[in-house]
Amino acid sequence: MKVPKNAHIVVANGEKFMLLRNTGQPFEPRLEQVANPDLLLTNFSAGVRHQDTAGRPNSSTNIDELAHGAAIAEWMNDKALKNDLGDVVVIADPRTLGQIRQHYHSKTEKQVVGELDKDLTNVPIPDIAKALANA
Repeated sequence: MKVPKNAHIVVANGEKFMLLRNTGQPFEPRLEQVANPDLLLTNFSAGVRHQDTAGRPNSSTNIDELAHGAAIAEWMNDKALKNDLGDVVVIADPRTLGQIRQHYHSKTEKQVVGELDKDLTNVPIPDIAKALANA
């Protein structure tokens, strides 16, 4: 995957959120951690449609995890609207990535240059860079 130089990389799952930046080349990313932003989980309506497990008895959807995905999108939207986001790649497990996508502002959506549907939150940063280079 092409990751523009200085692009932000959001690495998330339903519990963790890490912000990285590519200081390397587009096809040879070198990532540095920028922050672990604190999120305020306020959008618990994000998981309302997932509460009924009658049709999915093995469902393990956690409303807090869905609210975390919504909070990540809200954080990204705030940064995009303040022109503080720039190009961004989002790496998240499929469920969280889907939740984040549902809440993108149109300006945020235009700044997303790539997505990777994997949970890499507990992976060393050099391995995240390799996963991006191989995507």
